[in-house]
Amino acid sequence: GAEGPTLTSYFSKHQIQALKPKITFSTLRDLPCPVLESSQLQGKAEESCSAEELFEWLGAVSSQVSLDNKSSSFLSTYCCPEPSTVVEKAFLCTITGFIIPEKIIQLLEQLCCYFGEPKLAYWLTLTVHGFADSPVSWRESEHGFHKGGENLYNFVIFRNLDYWLQMAVGTNDDCPP
Repeated sequence: GAEGPTLTSYFSKHQIQALKPKITFSTLRDLPCPVLESSQLQGKAEESCSAEELFEWLGAVSSQVSLDNKSSSFLSTYCCPEPSTVVEKAFLCTITGFIIPEKIIQLLEQLCCYFGEPKLAYWLTLTVHGFADSPVSWRESEHGFHKGGENLYNFVIFRNLDYWLQMAVGTNDDCPP
């Protein structure tokens, strides 16, 4: 009500403060990248990689797994799916914190504007992870947490503004409609 205390004054009395999301930038050099074609979701032998192969590759890149498949590596023998190309420079931006859906939409729109000017990139991606211990996963559905609490979606946006949408949920959750 108009007479009652404001939310800000309530939180300030209890020494609770808002935290801003943490933003980190990385430049990846000489990165092996899968070749993708927007019209080939399943991939095509010797022409393009599938959406599933890309999803796995994105996980390796974001986790900073080495992609060179050396037999002496105890961490991973994963390598980039074929066909692939080496990208001289790729940018990885990670934003950690609570981000409202409107900000994600705004970021997605800004990424689409990237292709408005001539660029060398054929595609870019935006991955959004929910919190593993979030009380809700999709819409108003309760978030089931059994082992991993997966709750994410990924947009792959192509130069022609076609896109793929990939979603992953945990074993106790339903995919959104």
